[in-house]
Amino acid sequence: MTTPTTEISTPKAPAAIGPYSQGIASGGFIFVSGQLGLDPIQGTLVGSGIVDQTQQILRNLTAVAEAAQAPLNHLVKLTIYLVDLADFDVVNQLLEQALTLPYPARTTIGVNALPKGARIEIDAILVKADG
Repeated sequence: MTTPTTEISTPKAPAAIGPYSQGIASGGFIFVSGQLGLDPIQGTLVGSGIVDQTQQILRNLTAVAEAAQAPLNHLVKLTIYLVDLADFDVVNQLLEQALTLPYPARTTIGVNALPKGARIEIDAILVKADG
């Protein structure tokens, strides 16, 4: 038996820069593709700093979650990719301000580079509001 999938798409988050969807709903979950700190209209990074990029990522994640009719407090898993692990504490502070308890499970990975020269990328899994 195949689980049906539905593409999640919104102009309030950056368009995909490759052959992927902003998000996919399947089996009661929303899988959000990795988000960079891209302005959804311009398609460019909002700045070179970790704070600006992380805050934009959170806005982008929120937009995709809202398009899927799943509030951000339904996050169950985040994966964070950092070019500089020295940014770990700053990202933690920003996530603490943006998220509510219970916080989602999380993995943070140090990487050599990210698309568009970004300093951070975050992907997410949410539980559907009715799931």
